[in-house]
Amino acid sequence: MNTVRDTDDVVRQPAEWMQPVDDRILEIFREHGNLTPAAVEKFGGPSSSHASRRCKQLARYGLLEQIVTGLYTLTKEGEAYLDEELDAGELEPVEGTK
Repeated sequence: MNTVRDTDDVVRQPAEWMQPVDDRILEIFREHGNLTPAAVEKFGGPSSSHASRRCKQLARYGLLEQIVTGLYTLTKEGEAYLDEELDAGELEPVEGTK
């Protein structure tokens, strides 16, 4: 049996370092796959410059992964956060990220 989630009632556990736009950015990645910040803007996210800063921060905490410079993908942790299975406040910065 398939269950359909009503995303209007989603209650996620964001971290203090997160901004409200981060959920939208992560949702865009889930919907469209590997993206650049410019593509995030194209698909209805924040400006590419703001998306770039947020993608770097989301990658720093493991919700996104930088594939190559400027190209990101959603991680399993990012999926779990979107599915309300992960409290982002429990995440620590990933070693080797800025």
